[in-house]
Amino acid sequence: MIDLHYWPTPNGKKISIMLEELGVDYQVKWVDIGKGDQFKPEFLAIAPNNRMPAIVDHDPADGGAPVSLFESGAILLYLAQKHGQFYADDLRQQQDINQWLFWQMGGLGPMAGQAHHFRQYAPEQVPYAIKRYTDECNRLYGVLNHQLVDREFIAGDYSIADMACWPWALSHERQGQDIDQFPNLKRWLEAIHARPAAAKGEALGAERRKSITDEDSRKVLFNQTAR
Repeated sequence: MIDLHYWPTPNGKKISIMLEELGVDYQVKWVDIGKGDQFKPEFLAIAPNNRMPAIVDHDPADGGAPVSLFESGAILLYLAQKHGQFYADDLRQQQDINQWLFWQMGGLGPMAGQAHHFRQYAPEQVPYAIKRYTDECNRLYGVLNHQLVDREFIAGDYSIADMACWPWALSHERQGQDIDQFPNLKRWLEAIHARPAAAKGEALGAERRKSITDEDSRKVLFNQTAR
């Protein structure tokens, strides 16, 4: 059994999609980030960066003590390697998957997140920031669109690279992107949505998601410091 500490954000959905694709047993531990659940001591013991998702695997491959992990990319790699699915045995294929997984972690996710923030949540309009991150998202969409010219999925076969990128690209409108400008990416979005497990994982907790409009939630989510 795997405990999934989760809230329905793009990063959270990466892991719910993976677990649904694997068909393994898991139970959801809801982490309401608008209420500050991510700062509770019991969650910080698993995820010291106070960000979800996180998992606790009570049945690790070595038969030892439970394994806890934070950071969505690390979790995807762990699950793929444990179950031998959605990764690769071939060295070069592994590295192809790895580089696109880290591309999402270091590029698409952070840049799209900033575009979301300045376009949707910032208390004041900052034209430079809106243009900066909207344009960078556009550039990254172009990179992904080009990668998908001659392949159905990012690294050839469907893999954790796709699961990492797909939830972020689903929010293209919120990032100020016209998906019709990226026909290969649009086709890829639709192909993954046609997978029942991916669609189920993406929809997990949709009824709990709410807009961040009240001041208390903003204080919890934004402008945190080490204190």
